[in-house]
Amino acid sequence: MRKSVKNGIIVRLKLTMQFKIPQDVQREDHIVGPLTTRQLIICIIGGAVGYAIFVSLGKDYEWITWIVPVVLIALITITVAFVNPLDLRFERFIIYYFEYLLLPKKRYWLKGSADPLSFSYIPTPNKAKNKIEKKALSKAEKLQQKDDKLQDLSQVLDKKY
Repeated sequence: MRKSVKNGIIVRLKLTMQFKIPQDVQREDHIVGPLTTRQLIICIIGGAVGYAIFVSLGKDYEWITWIVPVVLIALITITVAFVNPLDLRFERFIIYYFEYLLLPKKRYWLKGSADPLSFSYIPTPNKAKNKIEKKALSKAEKLQQKDDKLQDLSQVLDKKY
């Protein structure tokens, strides 16, 4: 609110500032045409590697020798920069794929354990299995001890004097 005086009358002016509020904050900014910063950097690195292979092999060999590695590098670059399987970045998709291959398919829940998809935690199935087996054995031992105590108590009570 802003107050203004006109001819001895106080007039209140309501100033409203209008701002654009971004709707999709997860979307990356486009830097050059339709390319985002990430895509541009990947294309520059891939292009530099392909050009270095071309320069090193192009002088001394025929085109059939250098075309295969250059095309292979170009295909890998295009795939990493532009392909988004399952709405994931290609790098993240590859990481999840290798985690799927390497981590055990059967998971055990352990109270207080780390997130199984984090990069620092790779659970070993033997450790989890051993821990569960130890818990099961300790429970079985406790049950056996209770059974033994109950048997002893029943024998004492069943004795005739």
